[in-house]
Amino acid sequence: MDILQVALQVVLGLTSLLLTLLILLHRGRGGGLSDMFGGGVTSNLGASGVAERNLNRITVILGVIWISSIVFLGLITKFDGS
Repeated sequence: MDILQVALQVVLGLTSLLLTLLILLHRGRGGGLSDMFGGGVTSNLGASGVAERNLNRITVILGVIWISSIVFLGLITKFDGS
């Protein structure tokens, strides 16, 4: 059970970092902190609709993996025999 727990913790750490990076890559919808930190300059980089949709899909998939690893780690911790 320890190997599974360590593997899930590694998956949780990697998905946390990747989610942070992918969320920061998303194009700002205007008006928030993204405009304060140069959102007008980076808005042309994400102009492709296909790239934005793929970024959304990858972010959602990583979010599901992140949430499921948290749930499985919680279940392992709750039902651990020690």
